Amino acid sequence: MFLGLDIGTSAVKAVLVDGDQKVLATTETPLAISRPQPGFSEQNPEDWWQATLASIDALKAQQPAALSAVQGIGLSGQMHGAVLLDASGAVLRPAILWNDGRSSAECRELEERFPALHQVAGNLAFPGFTAPKLIWVKKHEPEIFARTAKVLLPKAYVGYRLTGEMVEEMSDASGTLWLDVARRDWSDEALAATGLSRDHMPRLIEGSAAACRITPDLAARWGMATPPVLAGGAGDNAAGAVGLGAIGAGNAFVSLGTSGVLWATTDRYAPNPQSSVHAFCHAIPATWHQMGVILSAASALGWWSEAMKIAPGDLLAPLGEAPAAPSKALFLPYLSGERTPHNDTAIRGAFIGLDHDASRETLTQAVLEGVAFAFKDCLDALAAAGTTLDQADVIGGGSRSRFWIGVLANVLGLPLNRIEDGERGGAFGAARLARMAATGEAPEAVCLPPRRLETIEPNPVLQHAYAERHARYRALYPALKGVIS
Repeated sequence: MFLGLDIGTSAVKAVLVDGDQKVLATTETPLAISRPQPGFSEQNPEDWWQATLASIDALKAQQPAALSAVQGIGLSGQMHGAVLLDASGAVLRPAILWNDGRSSAECRELEERFPALHQVAGNLAFPGFTAPKLIWVKKHEPEIFARTAKVLLPKAYVGYRLTGEMVEEMSDASGTLWLDVARRDWSDEALAATGLSRDHMPRLIEGSAAACRITPDLAARWGMATPPVLAGGAGDNAAGAVGLGAIGAGNAFVSLGTSGVLWATTDRYAPNPQSSVHAFCHAIPATWHQMGVILSAASALGWWSEAMKIAPGDLLAPLGEAPAAPSKALFLPYLSGERTPHNDTAIRGAFIGLDHDASRETLTQAVLEGVAFAFKDCLDALAAAGTTLDQADVIGGGSRSRFWIGVLANVLGLPLNRIEDGERGGAFGAARLARMAATGEAPEAVCLPPRRLETIEPNPVLQHAYAERHARYRALYPALKGVIS
């Protein structure tokens, strides 16, 4: 038996998986976000821990015998959050999260202090990443910075509470801007640029490696005769990739979650920071990945649904199963700014091309297409980094819409696969990492791909029509940047 935990932003999710990779039970405990000022986003690490305990306790109530037989635990988690601990391991302040925008000025400072940052860390300095947050803390909360002995990411903090040891793995560490992503080791120069050293960092291991064992008292709480091994784990997207079996070069997926990710697994370090492509380590040894990230994907449809006071499914139903032509309206999905390819936290969304015939269905389709065009920007950015794709799986809540996948296939010019359990999430991938850490099995033996339900091919006629619409979409960002940012 293997246990996967996903320390998300909105909830802690737990999944119990048997030796045949069958999911026996799942639980979920919600979390709240604090926004003490505009642009700030924080959580109390103690809330993650209490939600973790509650989630595993709930699994015990459902499957006590199976939980008692767990051999390994794996962690997935929200990336980039800064958990600051003092010398005794106590939390010094609320964690600053991935979607916190306070450190834009500090990003520029970091890049000026460490000109080699882009090549070493493989990424531009984004406010969401961890390193700029520490410059902000040093500037605005110097007494907290002076007492900071360790900096952990969210899932590593939960791992610390489970085991008493501070350990991090490569995929999550890649999102700090402190990792030398090619060498898979902390960068002393990057750390020095934020006033830190590797003494402030946890030790590094691979995501599929055994980190340590959980404490005996927790094992007793959950009826485990032998304390399970804790795996290194993975950042949320890397855990999702492990769950999909996307561990070989050329494997790709589109994630239509709250935000959007276009993922490509690579067998080499291939950064392209100028286009805001993320180049990170994978959770599997000697493997990397590239990601294009858009900040509003399914959340754009969620916003439109709330504005119309109509459920998303009811909005989509009149559109049918497949697009017949592009919408006459264009939508910029920059409701929270954008990462790839613009790295612009100030830009905002817009509808363009409205007339008296613009119906609710016209605008709903435009929202779906705007997200698809943003993914096309990501695909082009990956191509500029030397990565080409021939197909991709589609995951996340948006994968339920066959119409949306059809739009994406035509915009991207790629066959897209609808898969079984497309909303499985990071906890299942974390359970796979737990299995590898506990048994020593090879990734290719454990990380099997899910069953593909259907492949949606691009229509050549629609592909051409959408290419023309995407060209107009691309022209809107520079034209409107000074107007709607």
